[in-house]
Formats: sequence, structure tokens, C-alpha cells
Amino acid sequence: MTEYDYEELGLVAGLEIHQQLDTATKLFCQCPTRVREPEESTRSLTRYLHPTKSELGEIDEAALEESMVDREFEYLAYDTTCLVEEDDEPPHRVDREAMDVALEIAQLLDMNVADQVHVMRKIVIDGSNTSGFQRSMLVANDGEISTSEGPVGIEDMLLEEESAQRVEETDAGVRFSLDRLGIPLVEIGTKPDIRSPAQAREAAEQIGMLLRSTGQVKRGLGTIRQDVNVSIADGARIELKGVQSLDDIDDLVRNEVRRQVELLDIRDELNERGAGVGEPRDVTDLFEETDSGVIAGALDDGGVVQAVPLYGFDGLVGREIQPDRRLGTELSDHAKRHGAGGIFHTDELPAYGVTDEEVDALREAVDADPEDAVAIVADDPETAQLAIDAAAERAETALDRVPEETRDANDDATSRYLRPLPGAARMYPETDVPPVTPDESEVETPELLTEKVDRYQSQFGLDAGLAEQVAYGQRWRLFEDAVDRGVDATLAAQTLESTVTELRRDDVPVAHLTDDHFRATLELVADGELAKEGVPELLTALAADPGMDAAEAAEAAGLGSAGEDEVREAVSTVVERHAEQVAEEGMGAFSALMGECMGELRGKADGDVVSDVLREEIQKRA
Repeated sequence: MTEYDYEELGLVAGLEIHQQLDTATKLFCQCPTRVREPEESTRSLTRYLHPTKSELGEIDEAALEESMVDREFEYLAYDTTCLVEEDDEPPHRVDREAMDVALEIAQLLDMNVADQVHVMRKIVIDGSNTSGFQRSMLVANDGEISTSEGPVGIEDMLLEEESAQRVEETDAGVRFSLDRLGIPLVEIGTKPDIRSPAQAREAAEQIGMLLRSTGQVKRGLGTIRQDVNVSIADGARIELKGVQSLDDIDDLVRNEVRRQVELLDIRDELNERGAGVGEPRDVTDLFEETDSGVIAGALDDGGVVQAVPLYGFDGLVGREIQPDRRLGTELSDHAKRHGAGGIFHTDELPAYGVTDEEVDALREAVDADPEDAVAIVADDPETAQLAIDAAAERAETALDRVPEETRDANDDATSRYLRPLPGAARMYPETDVPPVTPDESEVETPELLTEKVDRYQSQFGLDAGLAEQVAYGQRWRLFEDAVDRGVDATLAAQTLESTVTELRRDDVPVAHLTDDHFRATLELVADGELAKEGVPELLTALAADPGMDAAEAAEAAGLGSAGEDEVREAVSTVVERHAEQVAEEGMGAFSALMGECMGELRGKADGDVVSDVLREEIQKRA
């Protein structure tokens, strides 16, 4: 991947971190925050959404473009779905638990909390909210975090409701699930202080650590999303949406810088050539006998072929601006926003069943010379017209600048056009929810995860790696509770982290294990009723039958703690079985026999006890 002098290019970047909070109920109703499977839905409802004017009588540009795509939105509802989620009842008051967590986060980020918090409506008509807007409130501003490349300011923190979960595209539009809608979410925006891809990733990791330090944020795929705002001196501000993995942030910034650098180079080359964009034209008759499956399919359905000449663009439409993405891909992205499948252009033709003869005829029909390019769209008449106009407009922009826009992050750390940048016209006051007066004195500043790692080492004697596993894991509260009940700290930590990981790798359904299962299992060990070697087998049994309690499962599996007589009898049996080997090798036979002894006892005895007895028995016979 190309590395640039980011300081010379004037790279400026900022982050928006969206993190779901792990509260009992949603932000504006009493429904649980549990995510469901679509198959569990009990009914559905349908909506059509349209943009509305702001308090100033303006319509947001992003919402207006979204409304040009005519779609039906279907919402899956569940036995836990209420009228607030369906937008058939006004929202309730702001959830107190969510506000308290937000205040804890504000303290960790060293932010100034607002004297009074007012709820606003943010227009979203992509179907992700049944109401056509998202409720959001500014809780705090003006904080700061530290990175190895200098401080990064925190502009603001919002508390808002999570959007509905997108399930799938349908013939009529999009299907969403209402289980996620309304889960409390904090949005943390940094100031544009980030100056390198590495710093962007480090800042995101630092904010993520602070969020997890509360112990009250949801974990797992989709529970945290990062948006990255990127610009260079001669480029434009680009909002990159929906980064799921921290590992992708630095590569995403690098690829966006490359995209802008390449687009600026293309602009300069186009201007040197005196390039321009012609008027779209209908060229359907040129493809009446085409072998191209895409074009023929569109024509068979009553479609047309629209073309736009791109004067002076030859060779530049196919120029790569990100890995596997070209200027032509940018034109295609805009065409797709209006329902088309994409575009063809002469930098890639002949191909896809389009022949040399058809390319020549196409060039002639639109008065394109060899130094020119031509883009075409094949679709129904309305879609084809909208799509070719959008592609032509994007080509016009390429002559002048890098356009400001919102882009969707791809899995390969590239991005694609999503919509124009939103403006202030998308926000207006929420009249159904009274303001909140936050009280910071009611919450305590959480212990940082980094501080927790240090404490686990000094207080409990855990090694650095195990201390970090537990502190950054999801069961640190259970770990501390178990230690308070007299369980050995190392055993508790290894069980909750290493043992669970090993069982998961062995396809044991560890998701069935509850805190009570772990707590009871560890207490059996602490009380001398279960050898620590029996813990994996007992947890496996409980995962298979979660309805059993630990003591019952241990007894059913024969995992009670063996007394010294039982241990000695089992060890003696193994030694007698290998008497000849013991006589020849003496203590050299120890390792081979130890595993067999543990297997004989089936986890009912502590390994240290078995080891001591085995040494004695070998010494007697050596």
C-alpha cells in the first residue's frame, strides 16, 4: 500500500464512535435491549418514508436524494415490541440508566456535561427508523484523550437511539428488524486533530478501552461502529461510515487519502486535455442485436440504453484510485443510487458481450473521438435516464474537485459512494420528551481497564497476560465475585478465559453457560468437592444440560473430589500395570504414567496430589 507524507498533504481526520450501551431497557421505552433472530418475529408492519422540512423550512440534501429511491420498508416485530418502537405512541422519558452510563463516559473522557440535555430529531429516511427520524441529545463536550502522536480533542458526546437492524433487501424495498431499534447508543466525535492513519487507529482503540471500562457497553459484532472523517488540503471532507473493525481504520484512511490524491491527479490531467461532459443520448437502436446479456435483458424488458460522451476522458475512467476501484466505479456508484445495476464505459470495452463494432458505432453516435470515453446505462427508461444523469454529473465534478460526500466502508478497507454529506437542515427539536438535568454526583468514575490489569497483577498475583485477558474480557465482574467468595484467583481467571476458549474450540456450546454455572463450579473447587482438573468436564456437562445445577452435574459425571485413599489406589493400579517400565526407567517413567493416572481418576483429583503420590509409588518400586 502506498505511503504518503501525510503532513505535506495536509491530512486532517476525526472519528465518530458509535457504541451501544448494555442497559436493561431501551432509551425511550421499557422494552428489553436483547437482539432477536428474525425467525422469532410474530408480525410485521410496512412504512413509506418521505423527507420533511426543518424548522427553517429547509430540506436536507442527503434526505432528499434518499427519497428519490422509491422503496417500501417492512419491519419485523416481536413479542417484546411496543407501540413506541412502531411509532404508534409517543416516546417515554429518557432512560435513567442510559443517562448515568453516558455521564460515566463523559467523566472518563474529561468532558464538560451540559447543564440541561434536550432531545432533538435527526431526519433519516433510509428506513432505519419507523418514525423517519432518530432521537438524539447532546450530553457533553470539550474533552480529550492522549495518543503517542499527541492529544486528540473530543468535540462532543451524544446519547441517541440505535437504528433498526437491516435484515435483507426485498423486491419492494428493505426489511428491517425492530429488536435493535431504540437501544441506547453513545456517539463520540473527536476534533479534527488526527494527522496520520496510525493515530486514527490508536485514538479509536483508546476510546474503545475507555468505553469498555464502564462495564456497561455491549460487546460483539455490530455493537460498536466507527465513522472516520478524512480530508487532505486540496481534497474534500469525506465521511466514511460503518467501520466494523478497529483493524481496518488505518488502512481505510490510507485508501481514502490515495483516492483523493488520484482524483486530484485525474482532475489536473482532464483540465490539461480541455475535457468536458456531453449531453446524454438514447442509443438503444445500436444494441438491438447485441450479444451482451445485461443489455439484451434490459431491452427485452422494455428498457433503453442511454449514453453520455466524456470528452478527453479516454484512459482515465479506467484509472485505479483505490485497490480494484476506478473513476468508472465512482460513476457507477452514483448510477446505482438511482436503481441501475451499474454502467459500462469504453475504457473497459469491448467486454461483457459488447463487440468492437458496437463500440465503434457507439463512439460515432455520440461524436466521440479516440481521446474520448463513453459511458452507457441499460435499464428501464426512467431508471436509465436518472442513472446516466447521475453518472454525467459525477463526471462533471471530476473536472473540478473531489466532492464532499458520505461513503460506505467496504470489507477490504476501500469505500463506495453512499449519499451527500448531511447538513444542519436534518435536525429539529423533539417536542414529546422533556429535557433532562444531568447530575454527575450520582455516578462514580469507573476504573480504567489498564488500571484494572495492574491491580489484578498486584492484588491477585496474576501474570500480565492473564490479568489483561480477564480485565478486557466480559466476565471480570464474575471473576472478582468468585475471588471474594474464596476461589483461587488464578483458577478463576483461567477458567473464565482459557478454559472457556478451549471448550469453544472443541465445539462445546459455551453460550449456554450462565454466571451461576461458573460461580457454582468454582465454589465446588474452593470447598474441596471438585478437583480443579474436573472443571472442564463439569462445564461441558452443564453446557449440554443447562438446567442442571453444578453439584448435580458433578455427581452425575462422577466428578466428586477423590480422597487420598482413592488417589493412591488408582495410582498404584497404574504403576502395577507398568511395573516392568518402572523397574527399567525409575523416575524416567513419571511423565508417561502421570497422564494415565489423571485419566484413571477422570478429573476427580488435583494434579499436584496425584503427582506426589505417583512419585512415592515409583520410588517404592524403582
